Amino acid sequence: MNHAQERAKERIAAELDRSRASSNGLTLDALDEEELLAQHSPLMSPLVWDLAHVGNYEEQWLLRAAGGREALRPDIDGLYDAFENSRAERVSLPLLRPDEARAYNDRVRGEVLDVLDSADLGVPGPRGDRSPLLEAGLVYHLVIQHEHQHGETMLATHQLRKGEPVLLEETADVAMLRPPAQKEVLVPEGEFTMGTDDDPWAYDNERPARTVDLGPYWIDTAPVTNAAYREFMDDGGYQDRRWWTSEGWEWREERGALSPAFWAREDDGWSRRRFGRREMVPDDEPVQHVSFHEARAYAAWAGKRLPSEPEWEKAARFDLRTGRSRRYPWGETEPGPHHANLGRRRLGPSPAGRHPEGASPLGVQQLVGDVWEWTSTTFTGYPGFRAFPYREYSEAFFDDGYKVLRGGSWATHPTAARSTFRNWDHPVRRQIFSGFRCARDAESA
Repeated sequence: MNHAQERAKERIAAELDRSRASSNGLTLDALDEEELLAQHSPLMSPLVWDLAHVGNYEEQWLLRAAGGREALRPDIDGLYDAFENSRAERVSLPLLRPDEARAYNDRVRGEVLDVLDSADLGVPGPRGDRSPLLEAGLVYHLVIQHEHQHGETMLATHQLRKGEPVLLEETADVAMLRPPAQKEVLVPEGEFTMGTDDDPWAYDNERPARTVDLGPYWIDTAPVTNAAYREFMDDGGYQDRRWWTSEGWEWREERGALSPAFWAREDDGWSRRRFGRREMVPDDEPVQHVSFHEARAYAAWAGKRLPSEPEWEKAARFDLRTGRSRRYPWGETEPGPHHANLGRRRLGPSPAGRHPEGASPLGVQQLVGDVWEWTSTTFTGYPGFRAFPYREYSEAFFDDGYKVLRGGSWATHPTAARSTFRNWDHPVRRQIFSGFRCARDAESA
């Protein structure tokens, strides 16, 4: 085995360990059995379901599909199939109890590390005599990201949970604070490369790369803050039908929404509930827990619109000087604390302007981390899309009204923070860590 494969396996083993430590920290290490088995919201699974699901997913892909091993627990595959059982129904299933889930996950992980030790992660030969699942470690990257994505889902469950706080911020936010000098920048017309063909961590919906030609447009240099969003609220934005689409207004009327989720009116302003703590809403953080409908209404009120997905990606990746698209806004270097607020270092967004070193070549800040950003684009495949390794990850959601979110949040792990990564959700969702920034046509300058 060459040195490149040795380093790749060391990285995979370390990332597998980090993802499991995170999962355990949000479940077994944080809550008792009763709370792990409970359903804290019909929008979310019981936390113990998520815990055993990541182990079952790992068994199916790393032991059976990639490793050729016999199934350890084929009897539980149906219980942890996300398509077979809706979130609201999972609490009634005969789930593994917390101690059983831990034992099962530990057993799977032990065998996975044994399989990894002998796996060939190179490039398939001319006869195609190696599984494409193993090429450059693709299936391991898939499983690592999957577990971290469930970690973010578990954090959303924690936010919905009633009860005393159990989560602590891991480190202080010590990155530099330098708000952008301009509120928006002009992205010039022209072509750029969207998506990827060769990123070993990329999902099928990020592929294939293609050339996209866009006209000029303006885009905000920072996400919309709580202070800016309150101006919309104070101006009667929630009561004014002009700013809402028919679907958005119907949602607002049905929900009786007058503010972002988890906010409450106080005598001296607005407070929010954050993981069991009640605190005043800080002015300078990006607004979060807003739906697509709320984001779109704010943009209309501001005389702007939401960026399309290609517009967001060009602002995040394209380097005018070189004519190339970067992996991250700041370049090819993997994310560090000075680039972006990722990986649950703090339990919420950083203030606007906190990570100037993570800016894109055009000077757009905080495109990665802090809050997922709604775009105007409905989730579908790129031209030439090919489902791999299974259609249920992406293709099953195409063209069904899901809106694309980009950039990751403070809860997103750095392994899923590249500028090509695509998230999607129903336009009514607010329990996710979602915010937005605005764009406008250049002709409206």
